[in-house]
Amino acid sequence: MSTSFQVALWIQLLAAGLGGLQGALFAAGERDRRIDVLGVIVIGLTMSLGGSLLRDVVLNQPPVVVWQNWYLPVAGVSAVLGMALHPVFARATWVITVLDAVVMGLFGAIAASKALSLGVGEAGALVVGVIGAIGGGMLRDVILGLPVSILRVGTLYAVAAGAGVGVLVLLTAFGTRTPLAGLGCVVVTASVRLAAIRFRWTFPEQRAVRLRRGKDPQPARRPTG
Repeated sequence: MSTSFQVALWIQLLAAGLGGLQGALFAAGERDRRIDVLGVIVIGLTMSLGGSLLRDVVLNQPPVVVWQNWYLPVAGVSAVLGMALHPVFARATWVITVLDAVVMGLFGAIAASKALSLGVGEAGALVVGVIGAIGGGMLRDVILGLPVSILRVGTLYAVAAGAGVGVLVLLTAFGTRTPLAGLGCVVVTASVRLAAIRFRWTFPEQRAVRLRRGKDPQPARRPTG
């Protein structure tokens, strides 16, 4: 059943702000690609707004990042702040990793909650939540010309997002209030993502299947003499 969207605006803006901060910190660290100031800000905006934009496109809704006045200023200021703070966190790469995991959880929770509020079924809400969680990171990688994170061995991006969103969908189905279900999503997503990095959890890398061939039988020799 469709219900009103219950995620507070300040939480959505918090997600946008952290996304912009993380995106700019990430881009500023790509020294070998010689990204200028505008490029860092663009990556920050992409990380901040990309997931929300893809979510609304999939849900056939007016993109909230365009229709709401606060998203672009918050994302832009956060991106500039991230660029300014990069020298402070240049050696603390774990900060960017933790921010990435938390941002994934926040965007996944917001996207899945919005899908459920519009009457989307549980399976569909799970898909929308994962898209919202990883959409900004996917667009960031495409713009920077990097291998897309969810397709690389050892990241477990989609797994972490799916686990968190799955918890939210399950808790919501049992009547848990949206804020608590969303908190569960963030905690599970971030925990799975960080644990995968810490303990090097991976899926097996795909390899070509090679069929072992038996030795060809030697042709029988005709007796001589």
